This record gives sequence, structure tokens and C-alpha cells, in this order.
Amino acid sequence: MVISNKPLRLIIATLVACLPLVSFANTEIDSVKVNTEAAHEVAAQSHEGTHAEPTDVKTKIKAFIGHHVLDSHDFTFFSDEAEGIHYGFSLPVIIWDNGVQFFSSSKFEHGEAVAESNGNFYAINHHDGKIYKTDASGTFTEDEKTGFVSNERPLDFSITKSVLSIMVAALLMFIIFSSLARSYKKNNGIASGVGRIFEPVVLYVRDEIAIPNIGEKHHKRYMSYLLTIFFFVLFLNLFGLTPLGINVTGNLTVTAALAIMTFLITNLSANKNYWAHIFWMPGVPKLMRIVLAPIELLGVVIKPFSLMIRLYANIFAGHIVLMSIIGLMFIFKSWIGSTLSFGLSFALSLLEILVAFLQAYIFTMLSALYFGSAVEEHHHEEAH
Repeated sequence: MVISNKPLRLIIATLVACLPLVSFANTEIDSVKVNTEAAHEVAAQSHEGTHAEPTDVKTKIKAFIGHHVLDSHDFTFFSDEAEGIHYGFSLPVIIWDNGVQFFSSSKFEHGEAVAESNGNFYAINHHDGKIYKTDASGTFTEDEKTGFVSNERPLDFSITKSVLSIMVAALLMFIIFSSLARSYKKNNGIASGVGRIFEPVVLYVRDEIAIPNIGEKHHKRYMSYLLTIFFFVLFLNLFGLTPLGINVTGNLTVTAALAIMTFLITNLSANKNYWAHIFWMPGVPKLMRIVLAPIELLGVVIKPFSLMIRLYANIFAGHIVLMSIIGLMFIFKSWIGSTLSFGLSFALSLLEILVAFLQAYIFTMLSALYFGSAVEEHHHEEAH
């Protein structure tokens, strides 16, 4: 069933666009009580006062935005800043430090305490959100030259908020598309149930992205990956618009992993014509081939790098800009300024929904374009 009622679509779009604003429902407007003091407590003791606590509204908002875009070891839905109570759930911490150390992130008490496991002590650094090995007092030491924390960092395999979001997205995709596949088999190629909503998108990826860029002959080899990457990026982008503070595709390591997969598939499945055009380009003088070869080889690395930066920068910047505009409400403290900030943040939320779909499309389309160049068959004799 296709929903064509325009007022209903407007209401749904309005509700979705307002989701990012819900995360501020429990913040006191008059004081903007961002709980930075508790998170800084351990670090402040070790730095001996070198890092001052945020005191003004602008600094507190900046610190809040910084925490929003970072990954964390727990899910906090909302907090009672006056009582210091956080409502949410902790995630498991799995680190390798002279063996596997496994414990709940609740031991960190949202960065306020030092966690002990098998005689080892660990603390979360407030500035980067990473786990470091410390002493019982949670002391951090800084490198005098670089200014970075010099404490030992154990290998961290924890189930963080981003990792849990990735698992949820993968599980959601498995359930939706398994149901779609079963309905095809059961109804002789006719989709039914919730999977019917995604069928037009699947056909669009095949007919408008895969076939035009890869070709009718080879596109089926890459359809599984293209569909997976499209819906994976799309779901994670949409998760980032919820009040849960999820910023997976705005994490450089995640986008780098996706770009590396595209890079490996492109180059491992490429034919001899692809490599011939890189190392010994036909149709140009031999001297120019020597000059062009390193440039073309550099392009092989630049392509996935551009994929990584494009997705990361757009999603990360969207979070920063949206949170900054919402923060203006607490700076203006007037009905005119706050109303303007609310209207602008609402319009930007609608734009972010478009960006979520657009970035999934661009990543998938460019991946298909790279795959197409890797399997393209050239007939230079006929062309000449």
C-alpha cells in the first residue's frame, strides 16, 4: 500500500525532524547544566589544574557538543543533573591487558570513577573518551612535547555505543531482507509485508546505480555489496538523527573501514584492462605513459580516501552544526532568538534527513562507478 495522503506525510516528516530536538528536553534552559564537572573529576586530579572547568554557557555548550559526537561505553537517555543520576544502561568493557579483562562500564560511573579488574586499574579520559591504564587514584600523565596523555592504552574490544548501533543496524537489515526474500519465494516473486516498502529502493539500486555504472554483464557480482552498503549507511545515518546521540558514520574509523572494503573489492576483482590503463596506458606516447603511471596509481588510493572523507565530513559536520544551532537557544535566552534558533534547527533537521539518504546514495553510486571501471572491457583496435 502506497501512502499518498499529503497531510499525513507532512505530519510524519515533522515528527521525524523534531527527533533531534528531544534530546534537550531535560536540559535546564536558564543554566545549561552540562555535566562536565563530574566527567573531568579524575582528569583534573591528575592534571593538577592545568585544564580549567567550563564555567560560561558557551564553553559548556561546546563541551556538550564534543561529548555528543564522541563514542561512549554506555547509553544514557537522559540525566538528572541536580541529583547526578543518569538513566540508561551500561555496556560491556572488553580489553586485552595481560589477558582478557571483562567488566561492565558501570564501574566507571560515567567517567567519575576508576575501574578495577584483576588488580589492574583503568579510567576513561574525558577529552577523547578512550580507556587508559592508570593507578588506583586514576592519575593521567601528559607528554611534555605533544600534550597528549602518555598512559598505556590497552587493546580495546569493548561493545561501545557505536558498535551496538552497528549490530542493531545489521540485525535490522537481516530481519527485513530475510522477510522480503521469503515473501518472494512464497508469493512467486511478489513482495509482501514490511519488505514491500524497501522493494522499490532495491530495484532503484539495481536499475539506476548498478547497471548504468557496472553494466548488464557484471552488475550481479556486486549487487549484494551495493545493497548492503546502501542500507547500512542509510540506517546508521538515520540512527544519528534520533535523540540517542549516535554518531557512527561521523566516525572516521567506520568510514575508513567501509572505504577499504570498496578498495579491496575494486582491485581484487579488476581485470587486466584496468591494470593496463594504470601502469601502461594505451593510446598515449610511451614517455607520457611513464609520467602517467604514478599519477594513475595514486588515483587508486585517492578514490577510497575521498569516499571515506566525504561520508565522514558530511555527517560529522551535520551533527556539529545542528547541535550548535540548538545551543544558540540557551545563549540568546529570549523568545525571539530562541524561536529563530528553533526554526532554523527544525529546517536543518529536515535537511539532515535528505543528507542521510543522499550520502548513502553517493557512497553506493561511487562504489559502483569504481567497480565498473575495474571490469570494463576495452577494444582499442576497434576504436582506432
